[in-house]
Amino acid sequence: MGHLAGKDVYYALGRKIDGSTAKAPWNPAFHEILKTVFSTEEADLFVALPYTLSTLDRISRTTGRGKAELKNRLDAMTSKGLVVDLRVNGAYRYMPSPLVVGIFEFTMMRTDNEPDTRKCAALFHEYLNGHMDFWRENTKSNAFAFIRTLAHEEAVIPEDHIEIYDYEKAGALIEASDRFSVGICSCRHEKLHSGAKQCDIPLDTCSSFGIFADFMIRNRLAKEVSKTEMLENLARSRELGLVLQADNVKNRIGFMCHCDKCCCNPLLGIRKFGFPNTVVTSNFIARTDAARCSGCGRCATACPVDAIHMKPTGQLKKNGKDKPWAEADHGICIGCGVCALQCRLKAIQLEKRRQRVLTPETTFERIILQSLEKGNLQNQIFDNPRSNTQAFMRMVTGAFFRLPPVKKALVSDTFRSRFFSFLTTGLKLQDKEWITKI
Repeated sequence: MGHLAGKDVYYALGRKIDGSTAKAPWNPAFHEILKTVFSTEEADLFVALPYTLSTLDRISRTTGRGKAELKNRLDAMTSKGLVVDLRVNGAYRYMPSPLVVGIFEFTMMRTDNEPDTRKCAALFHEYLNGHMDFWRENTKSNAFAFIRTLAHEEAVIPEDHIEIYDYEKAGALIEASDRFSVGICSCRHEKLHSGAKQCDIPLDTCSSFGIFADFMIRNRLAKEVSKTEMLENLARSRELGLVLQADNVKNRIGFMCHCDKCCCNPLLGIRKFGFPNTVVTSNFIARTDAARCSGCGRCATACPVDAIHMKPTGQLKKNGKDKPWAEADHGICIGCGVCALQCRLKAIQLEKRRQRVLTPETTFERIILQSLEKGNLQNQIFDNPRSNTQAFMRMVTGAFFRLPPVKKALVSDTFRSRFFSFLTTGLKLQDKEWITKI
């Protein structure tokens, strides 16, 4: 296959990104984003890359490019966040960035104004906030979204506190890691430069961990911080009433977001556009003791997704007006606990959800489940875009995986572990078992 050029390369690039873990519906705003962020040479190489983490040797073989020229190009693209390079088993491995978490975040976390920050912010704002295409496509089925809400531990009622597992505790996630970085919040930065930021929340909150922090630090997308500084960042977020949202895995998380009501795109997807599945909820949900509630409304104002409504009680205050109470809409509540942090009377707190939310064990498992939900699992299994044989297998298996009964069975408790055992066995035969540990 020869190199693509002009308009065709950007259309092919859009299709490649759409085939990743997040859907990227095509529209004029997305086309402009691609032309602004990618050169034609970068777009051409991106289209040719395998979907999964691959060594330089493998990429050289599949693309037919010399290793020296290829490494220079890949290194330039990783510095822009268009390609992710992770050091695994002593070697760097490369993969194309998805749209989220990936191209959007890394573009808007840069501080060198390359490409033009204001222009990128305006384009991303139009794509993510001016249209509903992105949210509609990415919330049809989103049980395994890339981000999950963490409950503020102080907000959980005492009798349910022992039910909080370590992977649900922000502090425990920090303690479990060995390297940390903090960078600019991409959503806040986008809102700042598009003129939509109306809060005074600081920009420097976005946290990364482990090998993902290493990627951010090496590519100057974030600065390295100590564990103490990371814990201080967490304490500041609690004081500011920010929503804690983490990488949707139990082990070796990659990132933690400190989100606000004004700027966070996933939260705006719920609050502004009405798509409740933009994030995975915590295993807790807000419940109000109506008798204790003073009706002040501070919790409703603080709620990042407008899930709390003040309801009349029929009881009159001294001024003759009805004394309202705060009721949480359990169809919207994400279980963050920001509401409870605002309640001095502890009238509203978090209690256990009746059904525990499923959290993938590892990044590998999350990517597989996300890809299955988005109809793109075939790209993870047959990841070489230059192979005609694999193209045929992607077509056949893609049609199979998209069958509703098949998709439902593979994510069920009965078949999920068996399915991952089968995948792991296949990866062992290809000497790729390392990928299951990420």
